[in-house]
Amino acid sequence: MAGPSSSWAHALVQISPYTFSAIGIAVAIGVSGIYITGSSLIGAAIKAPRITSKNLISVIFCEAVAIYGVIVAIILQTKLESVPASKIYAPESLRAGYAIFASGIIVGFANLVCGLCVGIIGSSCALSDAQNSSLFVKILVIEIFGSALGLFGVIVGIIMSAQATWPAGSA
Repeated sequence: MAGPSSSWAHALVQISPYTFSAIGIAVAIGVSGIYITGSSLIGAAIKAPRITSKNLISVIFCEAVAIYGVIVAIILQTKLESVPASKIYAPESLRAGYAIFASGIIVGFANLVCGLCVGIIGSSCALSDAQNSSLFVKILVIEIFGSALGLFGVIVGIIMSAQATWPAGSA
């Protein structure tokens, strides 16, 4: 039978808050990126080469999402502070580490979903523009709403990272 010290909660508390902070920063920058749009635009450009330059807007929206991840990673990195060894596992340190971790997770996965959304809408925009060029602006408006998801994730991540306060440096 397992004792009280073998629970998941006990294991998570024993991991350094700096580890959680680093993982959160890595997820914020690593998951935000250009994943879907490129192949769909290339396929549509083969069908109708005239749309290649017009549909680079979708790629630009995906790059903006990647830039959101970089910006939040820089913000989260500035939240890291040196803490004396005696206070590394203090509740305030754990809270700061978890806040940075959660902020990175929120931003990273919000940007991943935003990238998927923009990629799918960008693909639809490219394919519909290949068929009928009058649909481009109409679908572009929908793509702008899809790219707003990443911005909402950034806002939530910044609000969550404001909770990351490390204990004072005196031991």
